[in-house]
Amino acid sequence: MNDFISAPRRRALLAAAGLCLSAALTPAYAAEPLKVVASFSILGDIVREVGGKDVSVSTLVGPDGDAHEYEPTPADARKLAGAQLLVVNGLDFEAWLPRLEKASGFAGRKVVASEGVTPRKFAGGGHDHGHDHDHDHDHDHDQDQDQDHDHGKGDADGDKGGHHHHHGDADPHAWQNLANGARYARNVAEGLAAADPAHADAYRQRALAYGARIEKLDAAIRQTFAAIPAERRKVVTSHDAFGYFGDAYGVTFIAVAGVSTAAEPSAADVARIIEQVKRERVPAVFVENITSPRLVQQIARETGAKVGGTLYSDALSKPGQPGATYLEMFEWNARQLAAALQP
Repeated sequence: MNDFISAPRRRALLAAAGLCLSAALTPAYAAEPLKVVASFSILGDIVREVGGKDVSVSTLVGPDGDAHEYEPTPADARKLAGAQLLVVNGLDFEAWLPRLEKASGFAGRKVVASEGVTPRKFAGGGHDHGHDHDHDHDHDHDQDQDQDHDHGKGDADGDKGGHHHHHGDADPHAWQNLANGARYARNVAEGLAAADPAHADAYRQRALAYGARIEKLDAAIRQTFAAIPAERRKVVTSHDAFGYFGDAYGVTFIAVAGVSTAAEPSAADVARIIEQVKRERVPAVFVENITSPRLVQQIARETGAKVGGTLYSDALSKPGQPGATYLEMFEWNARQLAAALQP
């Protein structure tokens, strides 16, 4: 028997073997990244850090966006409809989100990043903002976001009307304490692992590495503020977004408005704050990247307190600016505050 195989026949057999090998390997190499939607930019950055190359992340409320007054669009509904995982803050933060989920037909998994955080309580009880709302459902505690501004526009499912949201007494801005940020990262890792078990170990390892970076920055910020006299650690900000920061790092924040950026303070409120700033000799006032500087600048003029610059509260900056990532945002805020409070 002749064992000789002609050259053309040999090439054909090798080509067929190559195709079989390629088909066997294709699923491992061609697996598409997990499609994740985050409710706002800070969460989006945390998901990118933990998810790495294994996820494709988009956000609903982007850099410099004001989630308190956000109005979802049909494009948001389409984006959410194609997502495999939705990451939300929780603590009554995203009030517009349940209606968007319904409008989009979202059927994927959901992660509440703040799960397990000890909520900070607002002084004086709950925060109730705005106008009548025509929601026909009870808010889910882990999905709501404060929004109290009557825009007179339709949302993603075509409803119109004013907005009325009650936060209860829980402050939703838990990411403003880096220890909570580390918990967010762990919760995100577990959510990604559940949605994409093939990369579970990678998600958890990235969360550990990211958590170590968070802890290092947390220790440095604590040391920075501990070196500033306690009586000088007082500032005025646009709205009540820095309570967790204040509790963690020993800074008193006096907010011109409440938890919502849409809550317009009365003349009496502003006069009260001006008197407090004078009486307690508050050294600095700050504006935020998501709010108008008008009232803060007025307080500075009438009290002599210096304007310390811009802080990032509920949103990251655009790429290339100082607060484009969660850790960059935190480092920038701490540096601006510490510089303004130095004796």
